[in-house]
Amino acid sequence: MIRFETVAELVKLAEEKAVPLSEIVIQSEAENTQQSRFAVLATMGAQWQVMKEAIQRGVTNRERSVSGLTGGDAAKLFIRQKEGGYLGSAALATAAYAVGVSEVNAAMGRIVACPTAGSCGIVPAVLYTAMKQGAEENAIIQALFTAAGVGMIIEANASISGAAGGCQAECGSAAGMAAAALVELGGGSPEAAAHGAALAIKNLLGLVCDPVAGLVEVPCVKRNGFGAVHAMLAADMALSGVRSVIPVDEVIEAMDHIGRLLPCSLKETAAGGLAVSETAKAITRKIYGEENLA
Repeated sequence: MIRFETVAELVKLAEEKAVPLSEIVIQSEAENTQQSRFAVLATMGAQWQVMKEAIQRGVTNRERSVSGLTGGDAAKLFIRQKEGGYLGSAALATAAYAVGVSEVNAAMGRIVACPTAGSCGIVPAVLYTAMKQGAEENAIIQALFTAAGVGMIIEANASISGAAGGCQAECGSAAGMAAAALVELGGGSPEAAAHGAALAIKNLLGLVCDPVAGLVEVPCVKRNGFGAVHAMLAADMALSGVRSVIPVDEVIEAMDHIGRLLPCSLKETAAGGLAVSETAKAITRKIYGEENLA
């Protein structure tokens, strides 16, 4: 039986078998679900299709969410990337993809929660950029298992819930998942993929969850854009040979500890942070009405 509870164990298994991290996760999933490898890959392929559709919808429409708080920013970014921008077209396009998926989610569209709806744009965005730069879709589908494996380990040893651990548990986890997948796509070793995840997660430690009006829109949607670009940088660092001084499993442990220390007001309750700014309170009153806030 294939079992791993930490990233270190996952890396060790991959190194022993001389395969990428994704292969271990695929074998584990096939074993646990009693499905064939083909069936497991087909399921992930269907998820990838949903991700692509969300990106394509997100960067082309200007549909507003029911609250009116979000919508259309991905299209603005996508236009900006065609003009070059300051960051370069790849970074801007990735941000547009991530914001677009998150806007689709806010508008009640179909997305893949990876690992959550609040952080749904990060993993698809970086892999879609990789596809645009020549990565084969079969390789991308396989790399999604690397992302999934890292996410499973985080969920088991910390949290992927903003309500439990703050946004570090959502966008931080997604960035780590995306970075690991991108390192694998870039030809990095299992160890390098682990370092990519560590670099991404540790620099988002402490990120609070403070949704305005309690909705997964502000600041969540734009955080997806920042998180995706963050993941790309972490992956390039790891592929360049940069290593995280703190191993990824210890980073995950630290994220769990920080999440437990965060006050409830900063964990998806809309009772702290940006959610209690004067503008946010005015938005909340406008959405729900004064009488409903008494």
